[in-house]
Amino acid sequence: MSQNTPKSEKKELSKALKFFYGVGDCGFSLMTNLESYFFNFFLTNLAAFPLAIVTMITTISSTVDALLSWIYGAILNSTKPMKWGRYRSWLLVVPWMIPFLYAFEFIRFSNMILSAVTITLGAVLSHIAWNFPYVANVSMISVAGKTPEDRSQLASTRGAWSNLSKVLFSYIGPVLAAVFAGIVGEVNQYAAAAFVLACLMAALYYAHFVMFKGYEAEVPQGAVGSKAASKDKTSPKDLVRALFQNPPLIALLIADLAKWIFNFIIMGFATYYFTYVANDSDGLKTYILITSIFCVAGSYLSKIICNKLSTRKATILVMAVMAAMLIISFVMYQNVTVVTILMSAAMLGYGIIYSCTTALYGDTIIYSEWKTGKNAAGWISGLQNAPLKIAVMSRGIIISSCLAIGAFSADIDPLAASDGLKRAISFGFMLVPAIALVIAVLILIFGFKLTKEKVEQYSAEIAAR
Repeated sequence: MSQNTPKSEKKELSKALKFFYGVGDCGFSLMTNLESYFFNFFLTNLAAFPLAIVTMITTISSTVDALLSWIYGAILNSTKPMKWGRYRSWLLVVPWMIPFLYAFEFIRFSNMILSAVTITLGAVLSHIAWNFPYVANVSMISVAGKTPEDRSQLASTRGAWSNLSKVLFSYIGPVLAAVFAGIVGEVNQYAAAAFVLACLMAALYYAHFVMFKGYEAEVPQGAVGSKAASKDKTSPKDLVRALFQNPPLIALLIADLAKWIFNFIIMGFATYYFTYVANDSDGLKTYILITSIFCVAGSYLSKIICNKLSTRKATILVMAVMAAMLIISFVMYQNVTVVTILMSAAMLGYGIIYSCTTALYGDTIIYSEWKTGKNAAGWISGLQNAPLKIAVMSRGIIISSCLAIGAFSADIDPLAASDGLKRAISFGFMLVPAIALVIAVLILIFGFKLTKEKVEQYSAEIAAR
């Protein structure tokens, strides 16, 4: 065995991984939060596109992104690994490209058609680039975490760091954009901010690359692309079996869509709510800070709750409570204080289920290997992208539809917004994600039957082989 190849026995999680795995996700979320909070607002209020063009940009870019969501894990699992390992290598070779692509998602030229094309291409290409390291990063949880406890530890730490980005963004995002507004102009302020945040993401993914050294077999010098180096790759048949012979995975993929709809929809609507319903644009920063702190707290609590209830039960219960909080918020949408409190409670739940669902995907990876005899960690980790991307696609459609129902126009004075517009914004902000969560609860109850005891049994049988 090459000296660069880790021994097959279990390697304990390092202190760096226990405490700092997830800093790359923090950087990733800082970068993508800019899009989640301000992309639609940039298109309607700064770039001043008509709603029809806004809908076209968001729909095309998110649809392409969703259609490609399955391909990243398939490529990682089915191609010959690079020098630093099948998954770990992608944390190094791709992230530096992203800043240059992401900035074009927020560029506005004098020509409207040229701007629309450039923004759409920037959105599509930047997402393609960042999906490879994102999938590789999640796949490393199953590579480094050899026990349910290890995987739960990594998922919880990753969730805490990722959601901490929401707190940091409440300070960094708007301030960074405001600084660049004075340098490159108000219209293109988010393009400069996107470039800087993407550079930070690349640096922090490199930190993950360093942390994971020794947990995945490296390819000896001169052996890259050789038959020996690619002996563990999966065939298309293996990938099909890993999905369609895995009922818990199918149920989880459908239910997980609700988590991402909740996240993206409330982030996308927050700016509109505080501008046109609360009439307090400055209150957005406070709202982001408070709800983000609750989200981080939820990530830290997830491990405790999952150990008490099991990951499956915790996810179902918390999703149901989140839906209730959102429904009550909609009933009282004119009371900004109550809405902020209830949204904070819902974000506490989001922090919990963000970590729980990652651990549930790890369970489906174990089930798949037990059922098919093939490790498809990259493929299944990559499939997590599908509900995320569908939610992104839904975000643009839902936001544009709700604004259209409310007869939105960028020329409307926020203080003169009609009750119809306020109610339409609140409907999208609160009730749409609540409905999605209720559906997800039912799917998990009847479709995800994988218990902790079964996963432990499958892991033991795999080890015995």
